[in-house]
Amino acid sequence: MTDVLDVLWHGLRDSFLMAWEVWWALVFGFAISAVVQAWVPRERILSTLSGSGPKPVALATGLGAASSSCSYAAIAIAKSLFAKGASSATSLAFQFASTNLVWELGLVLWLLLGWQFTLAEYVGGIVMIALMTIFLRAFVSPRLEVEAREHAQQADAGHQHHAAGEQLSWRERLTSVSAWSDVAHNFRADWQMLYREITVGFLLAGFIAQLGNGFFNGLFLRHTGGVLGAIENVIVGPLIAVLSFVCSIGNVPLAAVLWSGGISFAGVLAFLFADLIVLPIILIYRKYYGTRYTMRIVALMFVTIVVAALIVDGLFSATGLIPSGPRPSRADVFGKIAVDYKLVLNILGLVVFAALLWLTQRRGESDPVCGMKVDRAKAVRLDFAGETFYFCSEHCLHAFQADARGADMPASGRTPAPHAPRGLAH
Repeated sequence: MTDVLDVLWHGLRDSFLMAWEVWWALVFGFAISAVVQAWVPRERILSTLSGSGPKPVALATGLGAASSSCSYAAIAIAKSLFAKGASSATSLAFQFASTNLVWELGLVLWLLLGWQFTLAEYVGGIVMIALMTIFLRAFVSPRLEVEAREHAQQADAGHQHHAAGEQLSWRERLTSVSAWSDVAHNFRADWQMLYREITVGFLLAGFIAQLGNGFFNGLFLRHTGGVLGAIENVIVGPLIAVLSFVCSIGNVPLAAVLWSGGISFAGVLAFLFADLIVLPIILIYRKYYGTRYTMRIVALMFVTIVVAALIVDGLFSATGLIPSGPRPSRADVFGKIAVDYKLVLNILGLVVFAALLWLTQRRGESDPVCGMKVDRAKAVRLDFAGETFYFCSEHCLHAFQADARGADMPASGRTPAPHAPRGLAH
C-alpha cells in the first residue's frame, strides 16, 4: 500500500512540476492565438482555398498557423472549409498548420525540449504539408473527394469562435472593450476545448515517468543505429500517440518523457506529428467524411508523418542540429519551484488568465445547448417564455428550438443580435 501511495504522490508531484514549467507559456500562447483569431480577418482568404496549387495551400497553411492549436478545433474548422468548397489539399494543409506551426506549441516545446525541437516542429510541419500535397492523389481520388464533401455538408454545422465584426484599426482595437471581449471569448473557448487534453497530457507524463527507462527499453525506443532503427522509431512514435488519446499541446509533456527515456529525435518528431490521427479524432473524421475517405486520409497522414520525420531527422543530422550529449534527467524534465523568473512569469500568467476570464464573465452568457461562453452583444439571441437565451451559433439555436417545440415555441421566434458573430466553426 505504501508503494502505491508513493507512486501516486510522485506521479501527481511530477505532473504539477511540469505544468509549473510551462504555465506562463500556455497562457501567453493562448492569449496571442486569441488575438489573432479575433482581430485578423479571414473572409477574403476563405474564398481562395478551393484549389490545390501552391498558392491555395500556402494560404491555408497561413490561416492554420494563425488559428487555435486545438486538434479538435482544427479538424472542425477544416471540415467547415471543406464543406464550403475548399479542396482536400487546402483543408488538410490547414489541419497540419494549425497543430504544428502555432506559436504556443513552439514555445512549450522550447521550454521542455529545447529550441532544436521547436525548429524541427516548424520545419516538419512545412515538410508534411508539402508531402501531403504531393501524395494526395495516390490516396484520394477526385470522385472520393466529391463524395466526402457531400457527406461533410450533411454533417452538423458545429459551434463558432467569435471574431471581431467591427471594422476597427489595430490601434482602436487596443482600447476597445468590445474587441478585447472577442479576444477573451476566444481565449476561454480554446481553454474549454483543451484543458482536458492538457491535464491528461501532464498526468500521463508524470505517471509514465515513474516507470523508468527499463519500460522504454522494452518498447525498443532506444537508439539502435542505422536506417532500421530510425524507421522503427518513427513507426512506434505515432503508435504511442494514437494509443495515448492525447493530442495538441497535451502531447508535449509526454514527448519530453519519451526523449528522456531514450526515443530517438525522429521518434519524438513522429510522436508529435501524430496528434491528428489519435483514435477519438479518427472517429470524428468518420462522422464528418464517411469511412472510405477517413481510411484514406488517415493512411495518407501516417505515411506523411513517417516520411517527414525521417526527412527532418536527416536534415538535422547533416547540419549537426540534433541535440547531443546526455539526455535530460527526470529532474531536468519536471523542474522545480523556486524564486526565479518562472515564478514572476507564472504569476503574470495567472493575472492575464484571470483578467480574460473575468471579462467573459462580465460580458458573457452560457449557451444553454453546448455550454460555451458567448458575448451577449454579439451572440445569436432568442427571446422565449419571458427569458433571453444566447447561443454561439445557429446550430445551437436550432437544437434548442427543436427541444422546445413541445412547448409550442414558434420556429421563427429568433431575435438576432445587432452584430452576430462571423467566426469560423470549431
